[in-house]
Amino acid sequence: MNPHDLEQLARRLLAGELSVEQFVACAQPPRIADLGEAQVDLDRHRRCGFPEVVFAQGKSVAAIEKIFGALVASGVDVLATRMAPEQAAELAPKFPDGRYNPIAKTFRIPLAGTPAEPEAGADTGCVTVVTAGTSDLPVAEEARETVLWTGAEVRLVQDVGVAGPHRLRANLDQLDGADAVVVVAGMEGALPSVVGGYVDCPVVAVPTSVGYGASFGGVAALLGMLNSCASNVTVVNIDAGFKGGYVAGLIARNAARARGGGGKSIAD
Repeated sequence: MNPHDLEQLARRLLAGELSVEQFVACAQPPRIADLGEAQVDLDRHRRCGFPEVVFAQGKSVAAIEKIFGALVASGVDVLATRMAPEQAAELAPKFPDGRYNPIAKTFRIPLAGTPAEPEAGADTGCVTVVTAGTSDLPVAEEARETVLWTGAEVRLVQDVGVAGPHRLRANLDQLDGADAVVVVAGMEGALPSVVGGYVDCPVVAVPTSVGYGASFGGVAALLGMLNSCASNVTVVNIDAGFKGGYVAGLIARNAARARGGGGKSIAD
C-alpha cells in the first residue's frame, strides 16, 4: 500500500469511519499462496466480497488439490466450475465435505459449520434463475450453484421460453421480490427482454450455445440480448452461468444489506 492510501485510511480511522479491525485488514499486504503453478489470491474475499473461484477445466487434479487445500486452510467456502466428472471422482475422497453437481459441473466445499443453503427466514438476498428450455439447464445450474455459494436464496424456474409465453406468466410469482433475475436462453435469446418487462430489478441475461447452425454457437442469442429493448437487461458471455450467478449474487447481497438484513456473504 502506498503512503497516500495509508494516510487516507489513518484519517478515516481517526474520524471514526473505520474500526481498528477494519483498518488493520485494509492496511495489511495482500495474502497470496505460492503453489508454484498457481498463485492463489487469499485476500480476494476482503477486497471483492467473495473468495477466488477455481476454473477447473484444463487443470490437473494435483493442481486443483493444492488450490483447494490453500483455500480451505484460509477458511473460505470453496467453489470450482467446469469440473469434469473424472476430476471430481479423484477429488471427492480427498475432500469428503465436497459436493459435486454433475449437471452444473461445479464442486463446492462449504465452510465448516456453514449451511450449504441460506437458513429459513434469513434475509441474505434472493435471486431467481429462469431457463428458456431444458437444454439450457446445465448453464442455469452453474448459475444456481454460484448464487448459493454467494449466500443468497435462489429459486429456479425451468422451461418457460417464448414459444409458450403462458408458461412464464404462470410463474410470475417466482419473480416477485427477487433482487435480481438470471435468464438463461439460447436460440434467438428473446426471453430476457420478456422477463425484463415484468420485473423491477436487474435482469442478468446469459446466452447459451443451444441452437441450430444459424445460432452460431450462441452468438445470435448474445447479439439479441445485447440489443434488448428492456432497459433493465444486462448481458454476460456465452454459456457463462458462473458470471451470471456471481453478478446476481453481488446484487442480492448488497440489496439485503441495504434493507438491514445483513446480507451475510461467505466472506463475512
